[in-house]
Amino acid sequence: MHAIRFGTDGWRAIVADEFTTANVRIVAQAIASYTKERGQQEQPLLVGHDTRFLGRRFAEEVVQVLTGNGIRTYLLSEAAPTPAVAFGVKHFAASGAIMITASHNPPEYNGIKYIPDYAGPASPAITKRLEEWIAQIVQSGEVHRTSIDEAIAQKRMQIIVLRPHYEAHLRRMVKLDVLKRSSMHVVVDAMHGAGMGYVSGLLRETGIRTVGLRETVDAAFGGNLPEPNEKHLTLLRQEVVSRQATMGLANDGDADRFGVVDEAGRFIPPNEVLVLLVYHLVNNRKLSGKIVRTVATTHLLDRVAAAYGLELVETPVGFKYIGEQMLLGDVLLGGEESGGASILGHIPEKDGVLINLLIAELCAWEGKPLGKILRDVQDQFGELFSTRIDISLTRKEGLLQKLLEQPPLQVGPYAVQDINQLDGRKLLLEEGHWVLIRPSGTEPLVRIYCEATNLLALEKIKEAIRDWFMEIRV
Repeated sequence: MHAIRFGTDGWRAIVADEFTTANVRIVAQAIASYTKERGQQEQPLLVGHDTRFLGRRFAEEVVQVLTGNGIRTYLLSEAAPTPAVAFGVKHFAASGAIMITASHNPPEYNGIKYIPDYAGPASPAITKRLEEWIAQIVQSGEVHRTSIDEAIAQKRMQIIVLRPHYEAHLRRMVKLDVLKRSSMHVVVDAMHGAGMGYVSGLLRETGIRTVGLRETVDAAFGGNLPEPNEKHLTLLRQEVVSRQATMGLANDGDADRFGVVDEAGRFIPPNEVLVLLVYHLVNNRKLSGKIVRTVATTHLLDRVAAAYGLELVETPVGFKYIGEQMLLGDVLLGGEESGGASILGHIPEKDGVLINLLIAELCAWEGKPLGKILRDVQDQFGELFSTRIDISLTRKEGLLQKLLEQPPLQVGPYAVQDINQLDGRKLLLEEGHWVLIRPSGTEPLVRIYCEATNLLALEKIKEAIRDWFMEIRV
């Protein structure tokens, strides 16, 4: 078998290939062993799942292993968003949670996220220890299990309802009184994921006219990836325009990522959404704190932080690093270009449900269309232009390794002024442009991120990258 490895955000694999019942039991046993090693076996462990194929079955397999190890287990009553499960760790004073999800990956994938007692993504040190336990269990073959019926009889397993507690927390995080004064019309796309009914339900609760799309369980996600990007939100964009709605909001398969569409049906990239969020939290909510972004996220946040006199912290890619900063305290917003963010007073885990509600709150507060607010913010702070290029590792591994080991001194017409090695190789170019070359933590790809101060410069940078990979269209 292939080694089970935890990537940027958990372990993911294709169902019936590497993601099998046997392997799920091994990972569950590793987490049980780690829990007992930490002396946390007297606290409950939460087990949740999203809407993916066999999600409930895999969750029950996890329960059988945890209870077989004498660990009290709370199994969620229904499919739930990852951020809700993370919130549940704190709410129920659990030692952690196991979430069965492959997030935004294709339908044939499933995965496991381990959420420790601090309610954020597992740190590299924790995942390394879990992998060590996995290797031992594979070698010994020792997995302890019990039946669900026996677990219930011995009071080691309990089915719990989480949703009302999580929604009550969201009501405290969002200014519902502001939303209640609004006359907005919002279209919400759940993409057949675990977030169905959360954003649309809370908006309807405030009286906002809300239309829900793809709010039914479909393990095939309609034949698409449940990833809320421009490519996969065509339906949402069309519905916003045809209904003359104020905005469109979307979540991925486990609702930890957000997607935003303005009144004209234009997809707003996460980088721009993060800037809008900082503007709203500081300008309207009068909050302050550090701004934390990953190495792949827009430098426009740096400009905004400087203008507001806020500290800017850069981390490696992966929300676990942002979560580490949030645990230190005084973080106003932590965000990443892939559509994950959290704010002050919330869990150190990305939460697409909360972010969507905050974007609705921003529009209600300002009383303007989202596109107009974005233009006002760009007039104040300027604009940067970003893109991401994905290159298959299997086809270009040698060349890509060379790029990482010997980065170029020039990218198109722009000289490399400095190299940031925090994660991959980030080439800081003249005139404020930059290029990041970094292997993906979840897929066999190398991702190349580019940002420039104008579109012409961005095209020149992309052309230079095209020259590196002549036969690959970018």
